[in-house]
Amino acid sequence: MAHVKRGMAAHARHRKVLKLAKGFRGRSSTCFRPALERLEKAWQYAYRDRKAKKREMRALWIQRINAASRELGLKYSIFMNALKNAKIAVDRKILAKLAVEKPELFKEIVAKVKTSAKAEVA
Repeated sequence: MAHVKRGMAAHARHRKVLKLAKGFRGRSSTCFRPALERLEKAWQYAYRDRKAKKREMRALWIQRINAASRELGLKYSIFMNALKNAKIAVDRKILAKLAVEKPELFKEIVAKVKTSAKAEVA
């Protein structure tokens, strides 16, 4: 059977890992084994935090909408319920963006929601 030398493949693999580990602290950026361990942990964090980022952004949108709607005299939960009942289909991301960047437009939406809520009660 032919003799197979694996030096080229191993060297290429090591070089690829060390290139990905650039910027890590200490031996984790220069030695293969610790670099590989730190990379695997970094990938775990990245996977986990891609999911967490979505939760954090939704929480931020809710906080912004709550703050803006309270300034105009509505609690968040009441505002969102009235928005749904008024059949205004705007998601939280857009509402939060409007509250921050275009408060006058957000104020119009709140006014429309308030009038439709009063019409339902009457």
